[in-house]
Amino acid sequence: MINGGKISVALAGNPNCGKTTIFNILTGLHQHVGNYPGVTVEKKQGVCKYKNYEMEITDLPGTYSLTAYSMEEVVTRNFIIEEKPDVVVDVIDASNLERNLYLAVQMMELNVPLVLAFNMSDIAKQRGLVFDLQKLSQLMNVKIVPTVGNKNEGITDLLETIIQTSNEPAKNLSSLIKYGSEIDSEIEKLQQKFSELRDNRWLVLKLLEQDSAVLKDIHNEEIIIAVLESVLRLKNIFGEEPEIIIADRRYGFISGACQESVENTIETRHSNSDMIDSVVINKFWGLPIFFALMYVVFDLTFRIGHWPMVGLEMFFGWLGSLVSGFWPAGTESVLKSLIVDGIISGVGGVVVFLPNILLLFAAIAILEDSGYMARAAFVTDRFMHKIGLHGKSFIPMLIGFGCSVPAIMACRILENRRNKITTILIMPLMSCGARLTIYALLIPAFFAEKWRGPVMWLIYFIGIALAVIAAKILRVTLLKGETIPYVMELPPYRMPTFKSIGLHMWERGWMYLQKAGTTILLISIILWGASNFPRMEKSNLENVSDTQIQSAALKHSVIGRVGTFIEPVIKPIGFDYKIATALIGALAAKEVFVAQMSIVYAVTEHEDVSVLQEKLRNDYTPLQGFCVMLFCLISAPCLATTIITRTETGAWKWAILQFAGLTVLAYIITLVVYQVGMLFM
Repeated sequence: MINGGKISVALAGNPNCGKTTIFNILTGLHQHVGNYPGVTVEKKQGVCKYKNYEMEITDLPGTYSLTAYSMEEVVTRNFIIEEKPDVVVDVIDASNLERNLYLAVQMMELNVPLVLAFNMSDIAKQRGLVFDLQKLSQLMNVKIVPTVGNKNEGITDLLETIIQTSNEPAKNLSSLIKYGSEIDSEIEKLQQKFSELRDNRWLVLKLLEQDSAVLKDIHNEEIIIAVLESVLRLKNIFGEEPEIIIADRRYGFISGACQESVENTIETRHSNSDMIDSVVINKFWGLPIFFALMYVVFDLTFRIGHWPMVGLEMFFGWLGSLVSGFWPAGTESVLKSLIVDGIISGVGGVVVFLPNILLLFAAIAILEDSGYMARAAFVTDRFMHKIGLHGKSFIPMLIGFGCSVPAIMACRILENRRNKITTILIMPLMSCGARLTIYALLIPAFFAEKWRGPVMWLIYFIGIALAVIAAKILRVTLLKGETIPYVMELPPYRMPTFKSIGLHMWERGWMYLQKAGTTILLISIILWGASNFPRMEKSNLENVSDTQIQSAALKHSVIGRVGTFIEPVIKPIGFDYKIATALIGALAAKEVFVAQMSIVYAVTEHEDVSVLQEKLRNDYTPLQGFCVMLFCLISAPCLATTIITRTETGAWKWAILQFAGLTVLAYIITLVVYQVGMLFM
C-alpha cells in the first residue's frame, strides 16, 4: 500500500465529539446510509480519495466505551473485531479529554492500528488547556492529530497520518496498560493455562470483566470455571467486582498520561482525588510528604513490632530449654550444640524479626492499595528524569524495599534497555526486608528508643540517595542514552481492604519463613560447623575465663581463621574477625548475619535477642554499629540477587559489576564515615 491502494478506516468516538462532522468533510457526497444487519443502528459509509489512495470510511455509532451495555457499543466493537479495519480513527473531544480517552484506552487493549484526532482543539484552548501532543503521543504510542472539524482544520494532516499508520507494522499497545499485580497475574495464569487465550489479552480481560457478550461465545467449560475462580479471588482481595477495578486502572493510565502532558486541566472525574493530589503531588510538598510518611512507617515498625517480637523471643527460649532438657545438665554434646546453638539459635534469631517484616509490608500494602504509591512514583518522576531515569523506575525500587529479586524482575515494565539495566544495577541499594533484620538487631542495641526511628529512616534515605547518584553516573558513562517517556498511572484513591493487606502480609511473611526454614537453616548449620570445628584441646585452655575460652575456640575454627585472615583489611572500617564471619555468611543471604552473630556469641537457649544486643553493646560502639549497617546496606547483594541480575540483563558482566562495584563503594563510604567519626570520639 506504500504507493497507493485501498484503506479501510473506521471513525469512532464519544457522542457529540464532532465525529460525524469529520466524516462528512472526508467523504462529502460520496456516502450512503443504511442499517447494520439485524439491528436498527444506523450505518454510515463513504469514500475519500486522497493522493493515490481510496479510503473506505465507516462512521461507527457514538459510544463511550466498548463494554457491551448498549446496541451501539456492541455494533462498534463487533465491527472493529470482525471487519478489522486498516486504521481506526478515534475522534476525541479535546475539551473533555479524560472521559474521551477511556474509549481510546479500550481501543489500545484491542491492539488496533489507532490514530487519535483531537477535535475541538479550539474550544480546549479557550478553556485554558495546553497539550504536549508529542509527549502524549509517545506515552500512548499512537499518533495524535489536532483538528477543528467545523473549520476544516487539521484534515489534511489526519489523512497523511492515516496513510502512515496503515503502512506501519502492528504495535502491541495493550502491553502499555497495567491493571495491578493481582489482575495482571490472573490474566497471565489464564493465558498460560489455555491455548485459546494465549495471544488474546483483550479476550481474557473481557472474561474477567464478566462481559456477557464474550462469555456466551466461550464453549469451553474449563475456561469458564477458571475465569470464575479468578473473578472470585479478585473479589475477595478488592472487595469489589473486577470490572470496577479494571475501569479504575484504565482511568489511572489516563490520569497519569494527562498529568504529564496536559497543563491547567479542568477534568473533574475524581474531584476528591484531584483535591488530595493538589497537595500530595505538589512539586514543593510532594517529596517532604513522601519522606515524612516513610519516617512514620519505620517508627511504627519498631514501636508496634516490639511486643510480638518479645513473644517470639520467649517462645524460642522455651523451645531451646525444652530441647536442652533431653540431655543431662552440664553435659556437652555435639548434637545438642547443633540443634540448640546452630538451628534454634540461628534460625530463631532471624524469625523473631518476623513482626517487623509483617508490619513493614502491611504499611507498604496500605500505601500501595490506597493509590498513594503511584503518586510517590509520580512525585519522583521530575527528579528521576534529571538522573536519566523515569518515574516508572521508582516502582521496582519500591518493591526493592521488600526483596531485590522480585524488584529486579519487575524492571521488565521498563521498555528502554538502558533504563532497565541502570535500575537493576542500583536495586540492591534499596534496603530489602533481609537487611531489616540486621537493622532491627543493631539499632536497639546501640541507640536509645527516641533515636531508633530516625536512624532507621536515615539508613533507608542513604540507600535511596546513593541509588540516585549511582544512576546518574551510570547514565552519563556506561549507559548513555535518551530517556523514553512512559505513562505514570494515577488511580483514584481507594480504601484498602483488610483482605488485600492480609494477603500481602501473608505472601511476604510466608516467603520469609520459607527462607528461614530452608536457605537460612542450611546456612546456619554450615556456619555452626565452621564456627565449632576443628575443636581445641581443653588442656590448652586451663585457668582462663569462659569468655576467653569461647573467643579462642572461635578463632581456632574454620570461619574464625577466615575472619582473622581478612581482619586487617576490614579493621580500618571498624570491623573485627567476628563481624567478618557474619559478613561472610551474609553473602548467601543477608539475614544470616544475625544468625551468625547468635552463633558467634553462643546465645544460649535461655537467652533472647536482648542478651545478644547487650553483648554487642559491650564489644562495639554505636559508631561501629552504624558502620556495620551502612556496609550491609551498600555492599554486594545476596547470591540470589546476583543470579537474577545476570538472568534479567542477559550478561554476567552486569552482575559482576553490581557485585564488585557495590562492595568497593561500601568499603570506601564506610571507611570515610568510620574514620571521620573517630575524630569526634
